[in-house]
Amino acid sequence: MRTILYLIRKEFLQIFRDKFIGKAIFGVPIVQMLLLVPAVTFEINNVRLCIIDRDMTTESRELVNQLEGSTFFKVRFATFSEQEANNLLHRGKCDLVLQIPPGFGKETGIGNPGRILVSVNAINAVNAQLSWAYLNGVIRDYNMNIVAENTGSLTFGSFPQIQISNRYWYNELLNYKYYMLPGVLGILVLAIGFLLAGLNLVKEKESGTIEQINVTPVKKYHFIIAKMVPFLIIGLIDLAVGLIIGKLTFNIPFEGSIAILFLGSAIFMVAVLGLALFISTFSGTQQQFMFTAFFFIIIFVLMSGIFTPLESMPLWAQKFDLINPAAYVMRINRMVMLKGSTFQDISRDIWSLTLIAIAFTALAVNRYRKTA
Repeated sequence: MRTILYLIRKEFLQIFRDKFIGKAIFGVPIVQMLLLVPAVTFEINNVRLCIIDRDMTTESRELVNQLEGSTFFKVRFATFSEQEANNLLHRGKCDLVLQIPPGFGKETGIGNPGRILVSVNAINAVNAQLSWAYLNGVIRDYNMNIVAENTGSLTFGSFPQIQISNRYWYNELLNYKYYMLPGVLGILVLAIGFLLAGLNLVKEKESGTIEQINVTPVKKYHFIIAKMVPFLIIGLIDLAVGLIIGKLTFNIPFEGSIAILFLGSAIFMVAVLGLALFISTFSGTQQQFMFTAFFFIIIFVLMSGIFTPLESMPLWAQKFDLINPAAYVMRINRMVMLKGSTFQDISRDIWSLTLIAIAFTALAVNRYRKTA
């Protein structure tokens, strides 16, 4: 135990001897939280509309006014030329083209269904689907207003209707920052642990200082543990900094136990550090390690569920996430912070993450070679 403590002390001295790394360790989480949390969002608040109103009646004008009154749509262009509207859509000047044909007002006035044509820029499929859903909502309200005007408010109220009262649980305001911050915390811990720990070991191999350790009677597991503990502590400190920034800047709710959150993050850090050290044993230079590290980080992050639900992924991707530590920490962070989940609620994720951490650490210890 005394040997490990001396080695840990040596690692801390070596880490903070580099002034850039010392500043980056605490500067990166602050910048990352302040930039990524408000920037990474799937919310749409500014759908640019181009209107082709060939009817020019009161009914068509009311529909346009209702769209202009929505918080989601901004009418940027109005034209009578379909070619011009399609050019605007092609050049990215607008996101949606709404065509109101002649006779729209006449048909709705006599009770027949009015027809409109909508062209949506679907390069970004998510934005296209959300824009179409918002437009359907506005048109549905417009239809209800027509029914109310034609039948009279009293008669309309006498129709049998289903009254729906809804409540959004765990994120009542539908604030996307509340959803993203726990995921960004996971990315923060992943980046700090994976990159710095691996680079630290490879840097020693390049400079030759690791040979001084190799010729001593220090055991392999002593060496690996000493490499992991400093970055584990640094990662948890960065996690605490991220939580403080989230609370002070974005007023992020925290419903669960902070001890459970740190427990899950600590196990996640062990898994990440084990994998990073395992990869670094194969890497002869820092460039080799960085190339491999970015490959794993991109896969872990994109398949972790931070942007899309795991249930929406193909079956093979869901199977892969059984060994993806980032997928577990994303669930743990969100369930603890937003739902107030207890240890029993996330016990399966905790134990699975523990097995992954043990496996990756064992691989690192087994692969490391003490050769002078």
